[in-house]
Amino acid sequence: MPRFLRLTPAAAEPETERPAPDKVISGDPVHTTWNVEEKDGLYCGIWQSTPGKWRIAYDDWEYCRILEGHSVITDANGAEHALGPGDSFILRPGFSGTWEVLETTRKDYVILL
Repeated sequence: MPRFLRLTPAAAEPETERPAPDKVISGDPVHTTWNVEEKDGLYCGIWQSTPGKWRIAYDDWEYCRILEGHSVITDANGAEHALGPGDSFILRPGFSGTWEVLETTRKDYVILL
């Protein structure tokens, strides 16, 4: 097992899915995930979504950095967070709201269960 991994789509097989229909607010977002690392409750990789808006609720801790595109995350209190290339953020357990992809968005992520 290599001790050094590049975080690129070439490092993992892509998985494609959509949010559950009851969570979708608008559009038809399609998510592609390249999960490069999965070990001991740690997940790390690249995620991409096409435009749309859906409800989100986090039970785990996640760090993200936007690589491409534009999105808006709105928390349960209505505060909007516009995100674009270079923006980094953390979503803590208990966060809920919506994620709206305005322009196909790609991020890298680290999730800790």
